[in-house]
This record gives sequence, structure tokens and C-alpha cells, in this order.
Amino acid sequence: MGCERLSFDGWIAGVGTVSGTRVIVGHWPRSPFGPFSDVMLERADGWRTLLAPTTRSAEFIAGTYHFDEVRTAPVSVGMRGGAWDVSAGPLDLHFTVGHQGPLGLALRAVPRSLARRPLWAAVTDVPARLMAGVRTRGSSRPGCRQWYAAGGLWPILTARTSFDGTDLGALAPVVPPVRFGFASAPAAPSLVRVLSTVERTAT
Repeated sequence: MGCERLSFDGWIAGVGTVSGTRVIVGHWPRSPFGPFSDVMLERADGWRTLLAPTTRSAEFIAGTYHFDEVRTAPVSVGMRGGAWDVSAGPLDLHFTVGHQGPLGLALRAVPRSLARRPLWAAVTDVPARLMAGVRTRGSSRPGCRQWYAAGGLWPILTARTSFDGTDLGALAPVVPPVRFGFASAPAAPSLVRVLSTVERTAT
């Protein structure tokens, strides 16, 4: 029995809505499964849904995080400058980002070779909790540990979100925190450049 270590290089976007639904988008140009994107939603009543493009990606994500419902559906992400368009089965999301602030620029300056190390996640975990209310390392399931390294942070300025054709309302903070895993997205709607590493016990 050993461990397998899988790295996902891309972006995570987190938005809230006035209806209470919070949406987390993962966009992964580089991953063990090839390029793909996924969407996690938590409704105001706490119901958690995963939208993933393939059975393989859905099974992996559902085995790493916690959901009440898992759906396989096409997920597409388009980027034009600071505008992002996300389509995932019944979900449509359009959001725009602003310029990076001092924290985002500081994160961008960290060498990638350093950022991918577990020790760096341990060093940054406490500052991340204090400054952004997030964690950079932890475990969501037995036999699985994860760590994140952020390489940039952009504020999300506007968002339009609909689910099954119903408008979910104006942009709002990601509050209360989402409960998919050991960490939530920042409370302030944000787009984060991130390297996510999952280490799982392999049998």
C-alpha cells in the first residue's frame, strides 16, 4: 500500500448570490484527467451538488469531497479578457474580474517550485485563515490529504447566475462558507489561480 499524488493546475472561482446559492467553479487546463472544468453548488438549504463532465472526473471529485447529489453533464468555460462564461448542465454563470490587489500580486511572486511543496502550504495556512478566511491544507476524507498553493487573486466584480432557467439573483458574498471539504472559498467573491494537490492512499 502506498500513496498517489495528483496535481491540478488552474483556477477556482467562488461566487455567492442573494438567493443563498453559492457556486464554486474549478477550471483545470492541466490535470491527471486532461483539461476539464467542474462546478460545485450549495443551496441556501444546504443541499450540495457536483456537476462534472465525465464519470471518471465525477467519481474522483465525489471521492475527495462531500455532496448530496452528483450529476454528469457537459461543463464549458470561456474567457475573454476579464469576462468568464460558465455553462454546466442546468447552470449558467457569467462573471467579470477586476485588477489584482497587493495580496494577489504577492501571491503571484511566489516561485511555483516553492508553492507546490506541502511545507509551503503549512507555512501559509495560518495567514490564509486570518487574511481570507480559507485554509491551504487539510483532509476531507480518511486516507486523503490536500494542499493548495495560490498564484494570484482577482476580485469578482459582477456576476449573473441562473439554474434551470431561474435567476439566482445579484452577486453576494460566499456566506455561509460552503461545506464540500475542509476549506471554503474566500468570503469575498474571487478568482484564484491555484495549484491543488491531492494525496490519497493507494491500494
